[in-house]
Amino acid sequence: MSRIAVALFVVLTALSSVAQNSPQYLACMDKAKTQMEMNQCAGQESARVDARLNHLYSQLLAKAGSDTNAVAKIKAAERAWIAYRDAYIEAMYPTPDKQAEYGSIYPMDVALLTTKLTQQHIADLQGLLKQY
Repeated sequence: MSRIAVALFVVLTALSSVAQNSPQYLACMDKAKTQMEMNQCAGQESARVDARLNHLYSQLLAKAGSDTNAVAKIKAAERAWIAYRDAYIEAMYPTPDKQAEYGSIYPMDVALLTTKLTQQHIADLQGLLKQY
């Protein structure tokens, strides 16, 4: 029962974060009638936020430009963040058979958690971009 409570907490926390920022996600969820459709909405939201992150990351690398030391450190930080994000998600959902344990909502939970973590990282990269 506690895993269900944790999963519900993650979904509600992620939903509140995403819902404030994305009209596309809200419109998609308004139309969604099945869990599969909700999973797709969350996946699309995650992809949109990831595209924003990738664009910002490219801007940061371009601004660091010819400073090879800075570029190397930015790339190392990004690899470390990706490892952190993946490990964090795995820690939130540690069971090997995730679909059986967490059910059909699992893909939506992971997409929304990924979106939330990515949005937080975007804010971090925006701060870093101001340094260059």
